Amino acid sequence: MTSLASPAADIRPVQSLSLSAKLAIAVALAALADFLFYGERVGISVTVFALALACGSPLANIAKLDKRRAMLGGLLVIAGLVPTVEEVNAASLAIILLALGAGLLLTTNPGLTGLGERAAALCDLFLVSPFRFFVDALGMFNLPALTSGFILWFVPALLGTVFLALFVAANPVLENWISLINPGSAASHLSIGRALFWIVAISLVWPFIHVRWRRKSGSVAAAAESPTPAADTPSDVVDFLGAPTILRSLILFNLLFAVQTILDVLYLWGNATLPAGVTYASYAHRGAYPLIVTALLAAGFVLVAIRPGGPAEGSKVIRPLVYLWVAQNVLLVASAIYRLDLYVQIYLLTYWRVAAFIWMLLVAAGLLLIVARIMLDRSNAWLVTANLVTLTAVLYVCSLVNFAAIIADYNVTHSRDVSGKGLQVDTNYLAQLGPQALPAIEKVLQLRTSDPCLVSRRDSLVEQQRQDMASWRSWGFRNWRLQRYLDGEQKNKVTG
Repeated sequence: MTSLASPAADIRPVQSLSLSAKLAIAVALAALADFLFYGERVGISVTVFALALACGSPLANIAKLDKRRAMLGGLLVIAGLVPTVEEVNAASLAIILLALGAGLLLTTNPGLTGLGERAAALCDLFLVSPFRFFVDALGMFNLPALTSGFILWFVPALLGTVFLALFVAANPVLENWISLINPGSAASHLSIGRALFWIVAISLVWPFIHVRWRRKSGSVAAAAESPTPAADTPSDVVDFLGAPTILRSLILFNLLFAVQTILDVLYLWGNATLPAGVTYASYAHRGAYPLIVTALLAAGFVLVAIRPGGPAEGSKVIRPLVYLWVAQNVLLVASAIYRLDLYVQIYLLTYWRVAAFIWMLLVAAGLLLIVARIMLDRSNAWLVTANLVTLTAVLYVCSLVNFAAIIADYNVTHSRDVSGKGLQVDTNYLAQLGPQALPAIEKVLQLRTSDPCLVSRRDSLVEQQRQDMASWRSWGFRNWRLQRYLDGEQKNKVTG
């Protein structure tokens, strides 16, 4: 008997691309990044690359796309592109990264609902997923032993290279040692920088090409109904940050940091004789900011490695190595502060240099709070709260400090005009500090009585102060104290 029912539609699910095809897309994007960015100034090239990544990602993950949300995700990415068209800066880069990540999350993992889950997924996308490329690439060759050894040494080797590069940038003695390495003529023609650029570029685009979101541990039923492929399990992340990897990393990092610490103790604090070709000024005044970047990277590694419930949390071998490394990082921050202080003694103070001092102290406090979290067995939420309390307290104190007056007075007191050494006081910068710099400007005028330009700037600041005090609406205790000083100086001039 012939059935009159409509035949079932032959609908086949969209097949996902193979790893080889995804690797080809990632390599193509890395080539585009090389063309747009390597050795070039950034601008609209950021928009072009972000647009290419936004097109390549859906193509590589066509099987996982939620078609109903694809248009919304596209509009989100387009909105994120607008600031980079206007200007490429830190804010516009952050916005386009957030837009790309949120668009990918919206179209390929719509199951996440809470803000915390989405934030955790984005952190995993940007901070952890780039490392998965190397495991996936080795997995295509099916070499378990090589893959295992690579995982154990990848994090130590990668971060060790980054730390070494930062130390070389901050330490001319290390730079001289590295320059003594003379590779063969064949190797000298290789562009190591460009090779590293390609590796980093492929690693950064890989999470957008081979999307693998973390699964919630509680969704057992959902996993039973729709099993995911074995390739999507995040076991490789555990291997990357397992206890053996962390132990190797800490041993290597402590040795690298010990070299920098010993050199600082000898040359920066101990004033030992420097090698030929290296001056004490170049050693002391170089590298404050690279050292702070090093300390921040170290703090991030400790937070990830010694996470609550992680494989290294209760290790009796790893904990002392962590404490030793954090102690070396605190010494590193102290060296950075001392270097900046020596720099300020020569080139005087600015708002940015004051902010750098405060930032370095906050980094040191954050490192000590990390140790406190580990010793007291507290959660990362406690650490975040403690850092926020510290930051709030610092901001509160800073709000009460008259930085303009402090900077102006320091610059005048330590200038060549007053102390006989250093630089001449920058009167243009003093005028930019506003009326609060008037007491310091008066000191300069006592030394430069025939400087009509400075007198004109002083009078302009006095007029600005008078306007600030003209209405009770603009009254402030700091301005009131300054006005009392100016009135007293005027009275002394009249009576004198």
